[in-house]
Amino acid sequence: MLMQLETKSVKMLPPQAERKMRCWVRSRHLICSGHFFIFETVEYTTIERFAECVAALGGTLISVEPINKIWMGAHRQVILYQAKASLHTPHHTLKQYWIKYGGFYTRFDERC
Repeated sequence: MLMQLETKSVKMLPPQAERKMRCWVRSRHLICSGHFFIFETVEYTTIERFAECVAALGGTLISVEPINKIWMGAHRQVILYQAKASLHTPHHTLKQYWIKYGGFYTRFDERC
């Protein structure tokens, strides 16, 4: 029991957080829009992980909203969550990474 409490209090380190966010950029879950990073997923636990990453990089999670229901397969609908965050540094390396490898729309956008 004591071991679980210690692991819960360990925070994510910035290099690990940036690696995870770069993976989300490449998989088109995370995009940059103006001064904000927008993250979309169907799993709420992933939103919690995103919030940890943003906090580790010195940013702030602004909002989390359910924006749509999407079909997964023929008989199952899931809720699509959108999180909006801001990183306090204006020229963060993550934004430069998004410019090189990211897109303007997430994988859940109907325009793609």
